Amino acid sequence: MNPKLYTKQPWRTLYLAYKVSTILLVRVPAWSITYLFTRPRPTWSWRHAMVVALIRHLTSLSVVVGKLGRWPNHRAIEPDAEGIWIGGAPHLITAELKIWSAVADVTSIRIPGYWYAKKGLSPRPTAPVRPDRRVFLFLHGGGFTQLSAHPKAATSILPRSFVELVDDAPYALAVEYRLSSSYPFAEEHPFPTALLDALAGYNYLVSVMGYRPSNIIVVGDSAGGNIALALTRYLVENEGTTKVPLPSPPGHLLLSSPSVDLSISHLTPVSSALTHNMDILGDSYGDVRHLPYRTYAYVGPFGFGMASCNRYISPACLSLLMRARFKNFPPTFVIAGGAERFLDSIRTLRDRMVKDMGEAHVTYYEAEDAIHDYLVFPWHPCRAATLTAVRAWLT
Repeated sequence: MNPKLYTKQPWRTLYLAYKVSTILLVRVPAWSITYLFTRPRPTWSWRHAMVVALIRHLTSLSVVVGKLGRWPNHRAIEPDAEGIWIGGAPHLITAELKIWSAVADVTSIRIPGYWYAKKGLSPRPTAPVRPDRRVFLFLHGGGFTQLSAHPKAATSILPRSFVELVDDAPYALAVEYRLSSSYPFAEEHPFPTALLDALAGYNYLVSVMGYRPSNIIVVGDSAGGNIALALTRYLVENEGTTKVPLPSPPGHLLLSSPSVDLSISHLTPVSSALTHNMDILGDSYGDVRHLPYRTYAYVGPFGFGMASCNRYISPACLSLLMRARFKNFPPTFVIAGGAERFLDSIRTLRDRMVKDMGEAHVTYYEAEDAIHDYLVFPWHPCRAATLTAVRAWLT
């Protein structure tokens, strides 16, 4: 049966029931015995190996059946959170971004955002903010197609953690950017939609809240790291070059397990994309025969070739068609897991940034045997040390 049929009922329910029962009744018992004697990584405990395997198989279901559960989206501010409306910023669209927006038939619109505050403070800052205050602009992961900026999403642990690190950055604004989708679902919100929404969020911090651009720390994990890079690139490359009054670039950039190559340039027989097959990212991330859904949903009408030649989509692509530059980027902290599929592409990003920016402006932190986006998991043993390193970088 065609896997795409599993997105329709009753096949979706039947498929989910079959897969979940297989995982619980067959795979979990098999893992529990196997991991008593051997584990995917020598530093992993039995519990660690079990949890990673379970996450990998459960999250891979969404590749076949689509979104699991209902997530908050850009259409409304959901309750139980400090939500605000972020006005669209179509006046800030210029240069290539204007052309890409026209091709994709998208523009900047009003979207929600959610504030996260340091414990003990008011739920949101009051405008205008103090000139010495810094702030995080957070862009969540989810393969461009899933999850949310809302506190109910798993990735919300990141802005919650970051606001506790230093006293002069007690707030984070998470942008509820529009998610991409494609066949067999509605084809909507391809690149550069998420970039437009990130730009609107950045503009809100500067123009409405009164934050100085130099005091903004742009943060993104996984796909959010890709968007954070794209936002920073847009502000850096177009600063002072157009009649559009763009805000200045941010003061800092923080990337956690960023997705930086949507092409297949890092898919070689010995690459981490193929050999790190025990990561939480499923086999679709290391299969050269089939493009991951996230890729063709994000590139949309531009086609897959865009992932090989566009520095905003794949800044770490190895193709000779494109060599992304990072001159004038702000100080950047890059986090990678030593056992994640994206490791090679993140190392390529690091090397390119160091070459263009200098070692003093690029801090790279690679956690041994850590999975993709490990900072999202409160149980992960490498999390505390990583946050300590981020705190030192921010101080």
